[in-house]
Amino acid sequence: MNRELESRISSAPRAPGVYLMKDSSGRILYVGKAKDLRSRIRAYFGGTDSRAMIPFLVSRISDLEFIVTETEKEALLLENNLIKEHRPRYNVYFRDDKAYFNIRVDLNEPFPRFQMVRRPRKDGAKYFGPYPSSASARETLQFLQTLFPLRTCRNGELSGRTRPCLEYQIRRCLAPCVGRVHPEEYLRLVRDGIAFLDGRGKRLLGELKARMMKAAQELNFEEAALLRDRIAAIERTLEKQHMVSRTARDQDIFGLYREGALIQVCVLLIRSGKILGSQPLPMLKFEGETKDMLSSLLMQYYDSTAEIPREILIPDLFEDQELMREYLEEKRGRALSLLAPRRGRNLELLRMAGQNAEHRLKMERKSLEDPAESLSLMADKLQLRRFPKRIEAFDISNIGGRLAVASMVTFLEGRPWKSGYRRFRIRTVEGADDYAMMYEALKRRYSKGENLPDLIVVDGGKGQLAVALSVLKDLSLPGLDVIGLAKERAEDLPPGGGVNRSEDRVYLPHRKEALYLSRWPSTLFLLQRIRDEAHRFAVSYHRRLRTKRDFLSLLDEIPGVGEVRKKALLLSFGDLQTIREASVDELVAVKGIGRDLAEKISAFFHDGKGEAAG
Repeated sequence: MNRELESRISSAPRAPGVYLMKDSSGRILYVGKAKDLRSRIRAYFGGTDSRAMIPFLVSRISDLEFIVTETEKEALLLENNLIKEHRPRYNVYFRDDKAYFNIRVDLNEPFPRFQMVRRPRKDGAKYFGPYPSSASARETLQFLQTLFPLRTCRNGELSGRTRPCLEYQIRRCLAPCVGRVHPEEYLRLVRDGIAFLDGRGKRLLGELKARMMKAAQELNFEEAALLRDRIAAIERTLEKQHMVSRTARDQDIFGLYREGALIQVCVLLIRSGKILGSQPLPMLKFEGETKDMLSSLLMQYYDSTAEIPREILIPDLFEDQELMREYLEEKRGRALSLLAPRRGRNLELLRMAGQNAEHRLKMERKSLEDPAESLSLMADKLQLRRFPKRIEAFDISNIGGRLAVASMVTFLEGRPWKSGYRRFRIRTVEGADDYAMMYEALKRRYSKGENLPDLIVVDGGKGQLAVALSVLKDLSLPGLDVIGLAKERAEDLPPGGGVNRSEDRVYLPHRKEALYLSRWPSTLFLLQRIRDEAHRFAVSYHRRLRTKRDFLSLLDEIPGVGEVRKKALLLSFGDLQTIREASVDELVAVKGIGRDLAEKISAFFHDGKGEAAG
């Protein structure tokens, strides 16, 4: 141990905060939090911490950095932000680039509508979710629109219409745009939809039946018939949902399955005692004990989730569980339970979630360990001309067209071949035109016609596939196989949803409908891994180009925001995008930010000065 490190250990503060462990090159190896920083650090180096990974970690530490906070809760938030920013090797980083779908309704709008969104925002609207797949969210949304004929158009369309659209003609909308429905009657339908999403189906049925009887007594038979049909549809839906709890609880159940350092997590979503689905998370790699990762996992998962349920079940107790419960209660706004059950129905549910995680890991591991079988299936199911020994995949990364980059990753015999990776800084495209960017990247790669792959994978749907085919035609390379691999979007879903389908679908040349590979999971996992690696490679390059526009340097440009206030903003909001979207009142709620300064910060981000940091 060097003298400087010994000095750091001996001078560690006796206060709550966060510690950063670094190697000889200054790279952050581990970020942790502690109620007493000195006691925690001495446990690492004094031999009293018996965790298996500690000797490996300690042997690599050359420097320590401490950030003191006022409370343990501040330390918890700061630890989470630093893990997401630096992604240390020995921390759990829940790398999930996709946000799960939620359903949003804003009651402050004159005629509210239900819509699908990915990321919940602090905008005063109500959010429901997350849903296990975009298909299940879309199915729910379509059910709502069938049952409660509310508008689906955007605000601009609503204000600009002079006559009802087709939705009104087919009785899917009440045409509030042209005054065909009284605002109070419209809002009653909105409230009925919210009651259904809130899990108050039985209470809603009682209210609808009472209204149906009243309409019949008043000889309003058309209204009574509409309510009768609505009641029947809700009853059918409630019957189809699988009841697993007699207490009608809302629960998230975290099932874990582990093999060595690989950990698979599946979250079983239960609302009002009914299973909504199982939500697999990206596979994690962690050398330490399972219970040591639970705090970071929960923190990162609920960072981007609209709804926190009344009860959360986990497989084991962990050190700062009570602190985590308090944080989640504060975020939820109501009390909740964070439990590690040891008997009864909750333990059965935990085992069910664990079985889902085990199945997921084994199928994904199979595609990792034996890619030959997955490649053979791929060649067969995608009807490829050649066995896909060499696969090249492309992805685009940009924000509003700025700092646009493309990535290409190469897989040989189902495994990454880093020597074949390429990055492209987009040169000829102005603005946010992903198709043109993809065209440029593909043309630059294949213009010489050398070292051609057996299969080209582009991240996207029909549009990106058409671009790739156009490039190959222009370069006189029509014999190459190319596919588009797309994540499901709300507008791409077929009527009726299809909740058992994978969110990823494959588009093939000269085939109208997408191909779903959920029946061949090892092949699907391999394609997903290739696509995700291309995405990771593109995002890492884009992030590197944005280094000069990072969080702190941009805030330095705002007069009145010093080190203390930057730290307070970081603790409260976590990232620049959230600060940009925050209202003046939300900024004022941050310690040390008065209304005048809050207005300056808001103006900075909304008059164009803060846009460069995108």
